[in-house]
Parts: sequence; C-alpha cells; structure tokens
Amino acid sequence: MTQLNIVDKGAGYFVVDGDLTFATIDIKTVKSFLFLNTAKLITIDLALVICTDSAGLALMIEWIKYARQHRIQLIFKNIPEQLLNLAKLSGFDKTNYFATQTLGGHETDHLPLTKTI
Repeated sequence: MTQLNIVDKGAGYFVVDGDLTFATIDIKTVKSFLFLNTAKLITIDLALVICTDSAGLALMIEWIKYARQHRIQLIFKNIPEQLLNLAKLSGFDKTNYFATQTLGGHETDHLPLTKTI
C-alpha cells in the first residue's frame, strides 16, 4: 500500500501520487477539497497512481460534483486503465471527464461535463 498524496504543481495543476484505494482514502481525504478552490480550471494528473479500486472512482466522482457545484472546470489526465474500466461499468465513461480522445496520437484535454450526473 502506497500512501495517497495530492501534490500541488502550481497554476491549478495537481498530481495524485500513490494508491487510490479503500485503504488509502479516508474521511480526511474526502473532506480535503480545498485544493479544488485554488483556480477556476483544475487539472488532476493521475499518471503516478499506482493502484486503484472503486473507492478511487468514487473519490473522482465526488471531486466532479464539488467542482460542478463551485463552477470549477475540472480536467483529469492520465486516468489509469483500472479507473477507465470501472467508469465503463458504471456508465461514467460516457462523460467527458472519462472520455479518452486522441488527435494524431496525442491526448487532448477533456471538455467540461454538460449533463447532470
């Protein structure tokens, strides 16, 4: 188990490092949404996520809900395959937050969600 850390890289860019699992996500993590208030456009890079499960997806959904309530545009980058598969099972893969888009072999930014979850 690798501890979950959210690292501020500046200008609304954050890197999630460690495991996004039931074992690493606690009430403190769920309540610590203050980092989402640092800019009107927040990018969360998940490239350093080592292991994930449905708790990771649930946390991402909570971030989405919070961002929508506070009119913050949220972009996820480098979503692990495990999370994409979980999103497919729950139907979230149809949202722009989890859509994998490529142009000429390069990933493009996700667009903000326009329908209610």
